[in-house]
Amino acid sequence: MVSVENGSKMRNGEGMSCKPVEAKGQEAAEAASQRPQQIVWRNVILMSLLHIGAIYSLTLIPKAHPLTWMWAYLCFLVTALGVTAGAHRLWSHRSYKAKLPLRIFLAVANSMAFQNDIFEWSRDHRVHHKYSETDADPHNATRGFFFSHVGWLFVRKHKDVIENGKKLDISDLLADPVVVFQRKYYKTSVVLMCFVVPMLVPWYFWGETLWNAYFLASILRYTVSLNVTWLVNSAAHMYGNRPYDKNISPRENRFVTFGAIGEGFHNYHHTFPFDYSTSEFGLRFNPTTCFIDLMCWLGLASDRKTASPQMIQARKKRTGDGSA
Repeated sequence: MVSVENGSKMRNGEGMSCKPVEAKGQEAAEAASQRPQQIVWRNVILMSLLHIGAIYSLTLIPKAHPLTWMWAYLCFLVTALGVTAGAHRLWSHRSYKAKLPLRIFLAVANSMAFQNDIFEWSRDHRVHHKYSETDADPHNATRGFFFSHVGWLFVRKHKDVIENGKKLDISDLLADPVVVFQRKYYKTSVVLMCFVVPMLVPWYFWGETLWNAYFLASILRYTVSLNVTWLVNSAAHMYGNRPYDKNISPRENRFVTFGAIGEGFHNYHHTFPFDYSTSEFGLRFNPTTCFIDLMCWLGLASDRKTASPQMIQARKKRTGDGSA
């Protein structure tokens, strides 16, 4: 395990030039920035139908086989790992290294999550960290709970998100054949892993109806997993304490931690984004950290980066809110 004493962090505006701009040009830029973003009605309609389907799915729970409930939850865990251990901690932050078999599993799990392919997810997440709570942040929490939760998916990306995303070094993502392959065949992999496989397994192995299997293991599971991820962007940026850095928006949120299998220690994560555990507390309800540790024990992962205890305590004293 690699302990980082002076790990570099992404800072807002770092590396950006500050050239003088004429008053008129600056005013025009500000006006353009404040224009309402174009609504993507297709996304609004599809997300609305998805959530209606998820609500209907709840009525099918008493009618379904108990194994179908268990299968739906297992699919949820795999889905979550595809985001937390995969797109987030591995590919976005490079907080540990993974061998090919593990990267393939995480890419498949990420397709089951259907939250954009690894390349786009990781690129946008890096933009989120570097320009957090600005117009360049894809889900800028200063625009309110609804926008940071799901509203950002209902509109075209802000031009600042696109422009700043182009400035980032993403050569590591393009150099990973697993990331490139998943991006190339993303639509096909999503249809299979997010909808078809979760539906067919209960039908084939224990005789569940395709109707029940589809709505519980595919629709309900997918909708819940989406909202759990979105809560990291919304609730964990608004509600909770800030023991590591009171000057940034992200918070420690226990509710989000339980739902997002360890991703709710968000003030810590934005303070020490390189730490593979995203938490000072190691395995204290952090299933994603447990999974990565297990993969290391099996020889499929290595080089876990961590913030040293001395570094953590020093940061708490310097910028924390005194809550821990």
